[in-house]
Amino acid sequence: MLIRDAEIEGRRADLRCRDGRIQEIASRLPPGPSSEHEIDARGGALLPGLHDHHLHLLALAAALDSVVCGPPAVADRETLRARLQAARPSREGWLRGTGYHESVAGVLDRQALDALRDDVPVRIQHRSGSMWLLNSAAIRALDLDRLGRGPEGVERDAAGAPTGRLFRLDGWLRERLPSGSRPSLAAVGAELVRCGVTGVTDATPTTGPEERAWLESAQRSGDLPQHILLMGPLDLTKASRSEGTRIGIGARKRLLDEPALPDLAELIDWIAAAHARSRPVAFHAVTRTELLFALAALEAAGPLSGDRIEHASVAPAETLSRIRALGLTVVTQPNFVAERGDAYRREVDPLDLPSLYRLRSWLEAGVPLGGGTDAPFGGFDPWRAMRAAVDRQTLAGAVLGPDERITPEAALALFTTGSQRPGGPVRRVAVGRPADLCLLDRPWAEARQDLSRERVRATFIEGERIEAIPGSTR
Repeated sequence: MLIRDAEIEGRRADLRCRDGRIQEIASRLPPGPSSEHEIDARGGALLPGLHDHHLHLLALAAALDSVVCGPPAVADRETLRARLQAARPSREGWLRGTGYHESVAGVLDRQALDALRDDVPVRIQHRSGSMWLLNSAAIRALDLDRLGRGPEGVERDAAGAPTGRLFRLDGWLRERLPSGSRPSLAAVGAELVRCGVTGVTDATPTTGPEERAWLESAQRSGDLPQHILLMGPLDLTKASRSEGTRIGIGARKRLLDEPALPDLAELIDWIAAAHARSRPVAFHAVTRTELLFALAALEAAGPLSGDRIEHASVAPAETLSRIRALGLTVVTQPNFVAERGDAYRREVDPLDLPSLYRLRSWLEAGVPLGGGTDAPFGGFDPWRAMRAAVDRQTLAGAVLGPDERITPEAALALFTTGSQRPGGPVRRVAVGRPADLCLLDRPWAEARQDLSRERVRATFIEGERIEAIPGSTR
């Protein structure tokens, strides 16, 4: 591959890739063999390929094949009802929705869902990812009415009947759903290619050997060409470089849920077990209490290089120095400021609003900071996340946390550091480096004024131009 006349780190040059790496960079390179593919960049910025440091691949694949049930696309009960009524169930007879929020139609239970659609089993995931909502047909299909008061996480009313709300039961639900074919990962791979994403960190803590095999199969087929770092349990095997696969193993992740926090001693032992295998840990912490609990456990267990806090949604000022002292990395989601900012302004304690999804404060405190989208619980477009990091604007145009705004260069850096070191050195477009690249349609001085996926002209993974599969997205 020969890319001509690209803007590379501020200067116009040609770049040649071979065997998956950048071989040469010069103001003018001689032509190669006739088999070498040549691209005229026309002065467009050639950047390191983007890495989304926190998303959920399999959930995103399912979401792209589901009914959108939340804002901004769905803002009221009638729109939700119309969407559910118009949707066709899967071959197994189920209807799956995603992204619900109470601002649409209040707190849903089985009766409220029955009023929206009752002829087929319906399950809708809350946008937090922590809850599933079921109608009566779904409850009957899962035989929940005869399961007594278990399993834990099935909410029941005073009479013992299931309300239709399931908390943190993704694995349990998956085991009891019809065993139809899994959704294709081609749409996920194609959307990420269109965004210039060459690698992702899958932050799903339950990813095991079966899920890994599915991801590897999608890589070999070309459906999912990106590099993948997994945050699965301790029994996941080490990184794989078998033919056509690009899988690595990252931190061991733990979900902290404020209503049901674990015993502190047990959590300290959990950290120690990961560290004993030279694996850092990552804590999901979205509330003040969850963050403080994670820090207490890490201080007691002792940190390991690479330990991370995911989200750090509410981070009081006093936590910044503690996180810096522990050497932790923070991986946050600035896109939530845009996507959920108006709801935050209504629902979050005013005292916590200045602490919400910090950016500049982390950088000024010397805390390594990486960016993720949390897709499908957030939008999968990292360029939208970058825009939100720069302007902090909500959908309604309000500015949330103006003191946390960062420059376009700092926003790009959130998504261009190494997979194992979010917030570390930005990956360079330099000789000898992997040829994972994102070519824009204009110079950076212009692109920084309009951080948009529409600026992405081409995506290269290991020196190969990757084409989005036509018709692979809805």
